[in-house]
Amino acid sequence: MAEQAPFLIADRLTRSYGATVALDHVDLAAAEGSVLAVLGPNGCGKTTTVRIFATLLRADSGRALVGGHDVVTGAAAVRAMIGLAGQYAAVDPFLTGRENLELVGELRHLPPGARRRHADVLLERLGLVDAAVRLARTYSGGMRRRLDLAAALIGRPPVLFLDEPTTGLDPRSRRELWDLIGEQAGAGTTVLLTTQYMEEADRLADQVTVLDRSRVIATGSPAELKAKVGGDHLELTVPDPQQRRAAQALLGTRAEPAGAAESQILRIALPAGGEVPIALLAELARCGVRVSDLQVHRPTLEDVFLHLTGQPVPAGPTSTRGRRP
Repeated sequence: MAEQAPFLIADRLTRSYGATVALDHVDLAAAEGSVLAVLGPNGCGKTTTVRIFATLLRADSGRALVGGHDVVTGAAAVRAMIGLAGQYAAVDPFLTGRENLELVGELRHLPPGARRRHADVLLERLGLVDAAVRLARTYSGGMRRRLDLAAALIGRPPVLFLDEPTTGLDPRSRRELWDLIGEQAGAGTTVLLTTQYMEEADRLADQVTVLDRSRVIATGSPAELKAKVGGDHLELTVPDPQQRRAAQALLGTRAEPAGAAESQILRIALPAGGEVPIALLAELARCGVRVSDLQVHRPTLEDVFLHLTGQPVPAGPTSTRGRRP
């Protein structure tokens, strides 16, 4: 069977703002019905990528395709296919929540009955039923965010562009939105997601692309990327220095300090499957080594981010304010 052609394609996209390079020959691809997460430090070009795909910004060179349509020459067809939620809620403050959603339905050429039905479902799903008749300007920041996401879903567009979609949401609302995005992808919607929440990308993404300094530095499934930073390992905390030296002598090359040489934590690589070596722990106990704590550590996308970019995970989405997209 022939391999399915990607539904979203970015081919050597470049874009600069004056002397600042935002994208430097960026390639992306996402299969139909999949979730592609784009990760990277602030200012690496994530939002610029979304804006080019959404026909809001032109690349200096390269091309982007959505469902086979070029975002420049086929912009009208692309706009008819997509739902977009940007970093900041784009709702009309002088309309009610319901009016905002029904207006989007009208712009999508839905008949009146369908507009109301779509609004009803999304208001219920995003916890906005009680606020549906209130003006959006009375909403909290999190409520505006949820309304903006609901607007992006009106009409069940086949493609969703979500630029840090859970910014400003509380943990419960964030997890509810994760479920909703997963359901959309499961129903065949193609999702391009930018996020600074590593757990979000790990849970939702079929493929992850990491940008740094405006270039793609890694791409693959979450499991493939996590495999690049090593397998599972066991971390043993041995507070007593003498016992720690005895443990290292017993373990030999299987153990290494976690961090500085004087660290109380010894790290032991685990075999594939992550089985904890019980016999080894029993041997340490027989030798008088007291382990005050032990943890099995499995690589996360946060580890991948740090390994690839040399930077810690960004402090939070609000740190992007005032930066170029």
